[in-house]
Amino acid sequence: MDRRRRRPPGRPGRLVTGRYVLALDEGSSSARAVLVDTDGRIVAEASNPLTPLFPNHGWVELDPAQLWTAMRAAIDEVMDRTGLTARDIATVGVTTHRETCLIWNRSTSVPVHNAIMWSSHQTDEIVQRWSELGLDDEIRARTGLRNDSFFSAPKLAWFIENVPGLKALAGSGSYAAGTVDTWLVWNLTGGREHVTDATSASRTALLNIDDLVWDDRLCDVYGIPQELLPEVRASNSHFGYLDPSILPGGVGHHIPIHAVVADQQAGLFGQGCFDEGSVKNTFGTAGVLVANVGSSPLLLPGMTTSVAMNIPGLTSYEVEGVVFHSGQTLHWLRDKMRAVGSIAEMERIAERVTDTQGVYFVPAFAGLCDPYWDKDVRASIFGLTLDTGIDQIVRAALEAMAYQTRDNLDALRAGGMNVTSLKVDGKAVCNNFLCQFQADILGMPVVRPEGLERTALGVAYISGAEVGLWKAQDLVRETWRVERVFQPRMSSERRDQLYGGWQAAVRSARMMPPAPPHSTKGTVLDSVPILAAR
Repeated sequence: MDRRRRRPPGRPGRLVTGRYVLALDEGSSSARAVLVDTDGRIVAEASNPLTPLFPNHGWVELDPAQLWTAMRAAIDEVMDRTGLTARDIATVGVTTHRETCLIWNRSTSVPVHNAIMWSSHQTDEIVQRWSELGLDDEIRARTGLRNDSFFSAPKLAWFIENVPGLKALAGSGSYAAGTVDTWLVWNLTGGREHVTDATSASRTALLNIDDLVWDDRLCDVYGIPQELLPEVRASNSHFGYLDPSILPGGVGHHIPIHAVVADQQAGLFGQGCFDEGSVKNTFGTAGVLVANVGSSPLLLPGMTTSVAMNIPGLTSYEVEGVVFHSGQTLHWLRDKMRAVGSIAEMERIAERVTDTQGVYFVPAFAGLCDPYWDKDVRASIFGLTLDTGIDQIVRAALEAMAYQTRDNLDALRAGGMNVTSLKVDGKAVCNNFLCQFQADILGMPVVRPEGLERTALGVAYISGAEVGLWKAQDLVRETWRVERVFQPRMSSERRDQLYGGWQAAVRSARMMPPAPPHSTKGTVLDSVPILAAR
């Protein structure tokens, strides 16, 4: 079937000539530009790293300029490498990591401060204040999320309360706020579009989970003017056109951005989890278990509820279990502890020993997220003896990724969901040891697909469908193939013994004295520019 020249629905008179979809995937550690052809295959990609900043104890920030320049450089590289120009691109899709947010001046596009990353604790005092006001249950009911520093709302409140001069101007229309997707689209369109989609907005603790609009009551209580917030659109909407300067030969070409989807939800789509009860787990910087729960929000203890897909005729909700430190634990072993030379060699190291000799690694570097929601836990390694070596610790770190997935899967089961297999993706699942141990500790098959970059493909498929290149769901079903199924081979007795040890380690970690408070008192915000009205 010739998919090259299709008239896009709803846009009469414009003929699509481009043969490629440009998918932009910005995680919390890298920015990637991916080219997908008309058969739905990745033909080229480029990536640039992002460097987190740690200006104070417990604070984690990202340089907004780098968020954009890293992506711009990835775009330039993939276009240069392939020799393509703007005329070859039919449409663009954007997917980003979630919860991280920032505020910038609409006239100058200059941010008022660094972006506050999802894992930062500089907003703990605001969260505590909201809790003391009795907002915990209301936030949960209205947004499906929790009153926690993880989400965007307290971050935006922190900017308003701490950046000199911003509070008086926040509602004036001079400033714009948003998550990373909003910031990228703002730059991609030359500052013409201040938008987001419902999947991304549903992770801010500002969106009403039932009505899919900014919640008037919570915005008022938080002190966050809605004039700051982007317009919420369906995930497959028209989000503007690329500025002509973005791609070579861009003058005269109007290339639409036709999809904005949060990364975990894009991965859910790319894994073909369209039906209620389908589940996938992404092993990235963080680990995220996502289950499609159908057309109505479902609140489960220990889990969060968000919008899974917001496409006309395909709107659905999800419940999530987020593990703060998944692949990031392996990076810590490599970069901070210098325990290994590369992530790739960890599989071989773990398999040099038959077990961890009772060692458990609880990677609570920023506390434990789902299903515990305990921000005061500190990362700990238990069971060390004089016989313990790096092999056991590396193996324990990999096993911890699987144990944390089981924690969340058990929460799903306790909520009444019948899960019989688990689809996985993310760079870490190249590790066969991890996948096999995951199957063993769950007691169910773990399914690894061909092509692990399901996030970029998910948003590419949605975007391409809007210009008539294909039907997105059909293309996922056609192209999604199993690379390997890991069947459980551990005895139930051994499974229970190992998981019982993990639960004991988590209990011990939670009983330890908490980390020092993440206070912002006494902090000098010297890097924050003085604000002036437009």
